[in-house]
Parts: sequence; C-alpha cells; structure tokens
Amino acid sequence: MRKLIVLAAAAAALLVASCNTMSGVGKDVVAAGKAVTQTAEDAKK
Repeated sequence: MRKLIVLAAAAAALLVASCNTMSGVGKDVVAAGKAVTQTAEDAKK
C-alpha cells in the first residue's frame, strides 16, 4: 500500500511539472511568433 501511495505522489508531481513545462513552451512559441511577425513587418518597409 505504501508503494502505491509513493507512486501516486510521484505521478502527481510529474503531471504538475509537465503542465508548467507546456505552459513555458507555449509562451516561447508565442514570443517566437511575435518576433517573426515583427521581422516580416520590418521587411515590408
């Protein structure tokens, strides 16, 4: 029973960490998109 609780706690910790990681990746992708858009706008001028 104790092993099951430890395993469940470890799985929960990994899920929480992966959510934060995916959030960070999303922010990076948005920032990259903005940079590409800005570069394209500058190239038009």
